[in-house]
Amino acid sequence: MSAATDKLVAVAGELHAPRAGVASLDNVIGHQNMQQLIQLRWFAVVGQVATILVVHYGFGIRLPLNHMLQVLTCLALLNMVSLLRLRIHGRVTNEELFVALLVDVATLTAQLYLSGGATNPFVFLYLLQVILGAVLLKAWSTWTIVVITGLCFAGLALFSRPLPLPLDHDRGLWSPYVQGMLVCFALNAALLVVFITRISRNLRVRDARLADLRQRASEEEHIVRMGLLASGAAHELGTPLATLAVILGDWRRLPHFSSDPELLQEVSEMEVQIQRCKSIVSGILLSAGETRGESSEETTVRTFLDDLVEEWRTTRPVEEFDYENLFGQDLPMVSDSAIKQMVCNVLDNALEASPHWLRLEATHDADALTITVTDAGPGFMPAILAEFGKPYQSSKGRPGGGLGLFLVVNVARTLGGRVSVRNRPEGGAIVTITLPLAAIVLEEDEEETALADHATPKATSP
Repeated sequence: MSAATDKLVAVAGELHAPRAGVASLDNVIGHQNMQQLIQLRWFAVVGQVATILVVHYGFGIRLPLNHMLQVLTCLALLNMVSLLRLRIHGRVTNEELFVALLVDVATLTAQLYLSGGATNPFVFLYLLQVILGAVLLKAWSTWTIVVITGLCFAGLALFSRPLPLPLDHDRGLWSPYVQGMLVCFALNAALLVVFITRISRNLRVRDARLADLRQRASEEEHIVRMGLLASGAAHELGTPLATLAVILGDWRRLPHFSSDPELLQEVSEMEVQIQRCKSIVSGILLSAGETRGESSEETTVRTFLDDLVEEWRTTRPVEEFDYENLFGQDLPMVSDSAIKQMVCNVLDNALEASPHWLRLEATHDADALTITVTDAGPGFMPAILAEFGKPYQSSKGRPGGGLGLFLVVNVARTLGGRVSVRNRPEGGAIVTITLPLAAIVLEEDEEETALADHATPKATSP
């Protein structure tokens, strides 16, 4: 398989990554919703124990305490099993949420059967199960909950233990039945507000993360299109650049040019610029996975940064450039054109905004390389800072704040790093690139492999 094909396969994998992220988000939301149901069950156990004791001993209404407490004990044990399973497995499906709500409906039905059936004012707690099903479940599951709760209600009207609770509505709030309905209403309302609010918050978090994944997928697709365009342009530019190099070589040998030092100097300058263009084209093809026979070279972090800065400084018209390499103990790495292009993009953007003075500082802590580029330009507009790294963010009012920095952000993100920007109080901007050392530094076994690969002769393309 060719290098270009490998690159396309890798790109396809990156574009499918957001789909995996969506599935992961669904798992997280399902996990959180099951946690809400488990909390609701604990609340139901405590509330039912309190209600049963108050009705039995406070109102003097005889209830089958043993049977009702046995039902609550079973519910508590089931809740402990559900909590243990949630901690071990984590993944929660629609079917599992559906079964959990069916268990709650069955428990409520058993308690109502033992305490008056359809005449029990707490029969309206069935509505809580229906509403939770409408929020948490798919349509078929919700309608199944509706049918089952309706059948349970009808069954309780036909079969239940009678509850000696007089329906004396004339007493108003002093009627035990009215008081029970009032408590049921307050309980339904409070539980709905608390748990529906939490579940809605979970859904909003999921929607926000889905929007972020879609945005990232769009940005990655944008990068792929630009990469294909750049690779195609680099191939097309290779032939005319080679032709120009041959023509300039012929001119250098002509008597008219060789006898004129001024013309010869201009030809030399043109050859230098053409060589620079060819290097840029080679860098584009290398980043696209088409190495043209050029192998990656092993170097060190300090040497890589020093060479990068020296090459950039000699090819740009910067007046004053302060460079400080504080990396400390040197570490081996493979010269990576993507990192090189990323840093050069930041420097080019800073130079465009501040042609008189720039500063680059490289440091590292225990696990990251930090590259800080400072300029004395106009700084970033607040709108650009708020949307930094977006592909179509306009940079009007600040030179060097557009597409180049978008590419920088995405290269850093691919390596597991990050890019941050801020304005200086005295004017100008600071761009900070943080890259994990694990992504750029060679481990001992990788270093031996790189040395072996570098020692092996490579077949070059004609």
